[in-house]
Amino acid sequence: MFRHLPSRPNLDHLRKQAKDLLGDMRKANPGWKLSDAQHAVAREYGFESWPKLKSHVESLETSHPFAGTWSANLAKSEQHPANPFQSATLEFTVVGNTVTVAQVFVDPSGHEVGGRMTIQADGRAYPSEYGNGHALIARWIGSHILEAVDLKDGRILGRGMYEVSDDGKSLTVSTNDQRIVLDRR
Repeated sequence: MFRHLPSRPNLDHLRKQAKDLLGDMRKANPGWKLSDAQHAVAREYGFESWPKLKSHVESLETSHPFAGTWSANLAKSEQHPANPFQSATLEFTVVGNTVTVAQVFVDPSGHEVGGRMTIQADGRAYPSEYGNGHALIARWIGSHILEAVDLKDGRILGRGMYEVSDDGKSLTVSTNDQRIVLDRR
């Protein structure tokens, strides 16, 4: 019976599992090497070898330019005066045209506010999670830009652009009245 990898496996965590296993196994067999432990961990997850497990995890990490965790770089950002915050972290998960964004903001008084939104990036209007006649239309403009339009009763209220830099190290979120730059963590 194989163990299942989590939906977002972490290579550092898998390395730690191998090192922990190595420590345990050396008690019974002092000749065990790290490569033996890595192979054993890979086999537990159903992979023929450590390089195949590592390659699989790395492909998931880089499967989409948006995927991953981003932290606001306030020095490079232009916040709207009515929407200040001390810090912001966004975590993107992308599966096909479904984009899930988990957000955590720390407001000016130090309180943490979080939420999660799901965006269908297929160019069709979907009722917004905010309700009250709001709808969201999102679409990909290439692989590094996501455009989102907020509608209310058919009228455009706002437009946002999410753009990942060519090198994949920064994400810029631009709306009608602010520009937030985030760095990949």
